[in-house]
Amino acid sequence: MYSKDKRITKNFRLEEFTKSKKATKLGVDNLGQLTQQNYINIEALCVNVLQKVRDMIQVPIHVSSGFRCRLINKAAGGATKSQHTKGEAADIFIDPVCSLGWTLWDVCKLIVKHTDFDQLIWETRPNGSKWIHVSYVTYRKNRHSKLRCDDGKTYKKLEI
Repeated sequence: MYSKDKRITKNFRLEEFTKSKKATKLGVDNLGQLTQQNYINIEALCVNVLQKVRDMIQVPIHVSSGFRCRLINKAAGGATKSQHTKGEAADIFIDPVCSLGWTLWDVCKLIVKHTDFDQLIWETRPNGSKWIHVSYVTYRKNRHSKLRCDDGKTYKKLEI
């Protein structure tokens, strides 16, 4: 069993990747479902993508959704083969108030230019919410796939 306070990198803790409002609502212990391989995948994502970008921008990167056990992923409407269920993906954002002039779009460009990522999805919704879905894999070459989704359903190629 892993502790939610376990530090993964200088700026990321395990709790950020396993906390879930949906899990709390359903009474599911998302952290308790974490396997050693899930943890290794989360660590790889942090080391190879998230911490690198965090070091560049010097402002917090927040994880709104990281690891999801299969039950939580299904309840959240996630894809059956979602990388979230393996600990390979995180949905991230930055707080515009504390951003020191950085935008989420800047973060998106830095990920593409300076990291080895598997998939990046620029996600926006009509209500103005936006985040970046980013993943990293260790068992094959990362694809560097860049997509955008503005409605939660339709994915298009992202030009950066």
